[in-house]
Amino acid sequence: MIREEIARLVADAAQAARDSGDLPSIALPEIEIERPQRPEHGDYACSLALRLARTVGARPLDLAQSIARNIKPHEAVGEVTVAAPGFINIRLREGWLARQVEVARSEGDRFGNLPLGNGQRVQVEYVSANPTGPLHVGNGRWAAIGSTLANVLKTAGYEVQQEYFVNDMLTQIEIFGRTLYARYQQLYDLPAEIPADGYPGEYVIDLAKEIQAEQGDRFLGPREFGPEPPPEFKTIGVTKMLKSIADDLAMMGVTFDEWYREASLYGADSRYETAMGILRENGYVSIKEGAVWFTSTMLGEDKDNVLVRSTGSPTYFASDIAYHYDKFVLRGFDRVINIWGADHQGHVSRLKAALFALGIDPLRLDVVIGQLVTLRRGGEVVRISKRAGDIITLREVVEEVGPDACRFFFLTRSADATVDFDLELAKQQSNENPVYYVQYAHARIAGILNLAGERGVDYADGDVALLTHPAELALIRKMLRLPELVEQMARSLEPHHLPHYALELATVFHDFYEKCRVVTDDVPVTKARLKLVEAACIVLGRTLALMGVTAPERM
Repeated sequence: MIREEIARLVADAAQAARDSGDLPSIALPEIEIERPQRPEHGDYACSLALRLARTVGARPLDLAQSIARNIKPHEAVGEVTVAAPGFINIRLREGWLARQVEVARSEGDRFGNLPLGNGQRVQVEYVSANPTGPLHVGNGRWAAIGSTLANVLKTAGYEVQQEYFVNDMLTQIEIFGRTLYARYQQLYDLPAEIPADGYPGEYVIDLAKEIQAEQGDRFLGPREFGPEPPPEFKTIGVTKMLKSIADDLAMMGVTFDEWYREASLYGADSRYETAMGILRENGYVSIKEGAVWFTSTMLGEDKDNVLVRSTGSPTYFASDIAYHYDKFVLRGFDRVINIWGADHQGHVSRLKAALFALGIDPLRLDVVIGQLVTLRRGGEVVRISKRAGDIITLREVVEEVGPDACRFFFLTRSADATVDFDLELAKQQSNENPVYYVQYAHARIAGILNLAGERGVDYADGDVALLTHPAELALIRKMLRLPELVEQMARSLEPHHLPHYALELATVFHDFYEKCRVVTDDVPVTKARLKLVEAACIVLGRTLALMGVTAPERM
């Protein structure tokens, strides 16, 4: 990337200034190259002089001038200036900018790819909702964040596996099974009641009807009308619920490489027992009040945590420890990224403590905490689901506004901020709707290229050196931001920058379209601009693909 080349130029210049005596002989910090907030200041800026000033006791403006004087000529650099109080500003050469159109065209769908990850194996686990009910809109948001982050990491050179952790051993699974069985019995007019803490949504009735249609009354034995369902019945219910969850996610274009069952941790090889054994060997297990505890206070936690209840049943925390032992040690992921809901915030530090106790570097685990979604219809908050009772289901929202709008809107804020999702705005076919605005830009681009094809314009020999209009160069500058953005998002795990970049790119393209007619009687300029339009199509299409949003050719 050109930003890295500029960083090397500045580093070499600082070293040259130090060798010549213009800078004191001190260790130089890492060079940071930024984008100025105001375009008139240039394409890139460096604040190295400001960071050095206090250490060396000199005016930052003088230091900046010393470094700037030593920056060697480069084909991409057109101008180097110094601005108060000590910034080094760099403007790219227009001819070099124009040539980047050919780079984008040649790289095509590889544009924006980086070797940052160097093939490291990363697992992204997200959604992982209990298979006891339909997904809610918050789950949908985490699905959009997780799948987009996986796309970004793949683009940055990581080998990525996407996983859904199926909690199929929770108390809630038992309650779900009893609720479903009661609904099933009620279909035969039997006096069964759903548990007090059961699931009241109509989806449970629908699920019971499915089982009735497929299995008939074979789960009704003589006088066996109690609350406990036969084991096979509960298994069928959970399997059907998981299929419903997978179908809902597929509507958003989300699929997983692995659906990992919690129950498998306790199978023949008992990864759970292995992980607990390591904790005991390392001295982090104690017995108190008839329960087994992880002595996390030894590692700086406020309190110890129960691993096995006095009843003998493992806690969710114990399962999670075994699950992460499996991820890091048995499956060998270099890095694990979990996307959890806000109710799991307090779980992060104790899990990292458990990893340390297992001999695993806690820094290899990243946890992104996701906040929920507030649905609005104009100014009115939507609170009640038609089918699920107390939640708004993901399926309802996807069916109303479409998967593209869902994914785009879910991504517009950082994971730790609540999203306000206006259903009416998401359905508008106007520039007020950001999804429509961006997709319309892509459709307009495709329309231009189709028009050129219909007119038989062959622009393969177009000369991009003719691209000198400020609107043309502004579009190229914006296109070059994508690789930098991929690097930024891969490091920060913040894919919410993508929809904002897509809007900026679409805006710059629309401005170019208004100011620079593409297909005209001026054949050389037409060919050059068609190359630019093709490059813009590649970059905007790549941006939409990273978000999992379609890139329409007609609207």
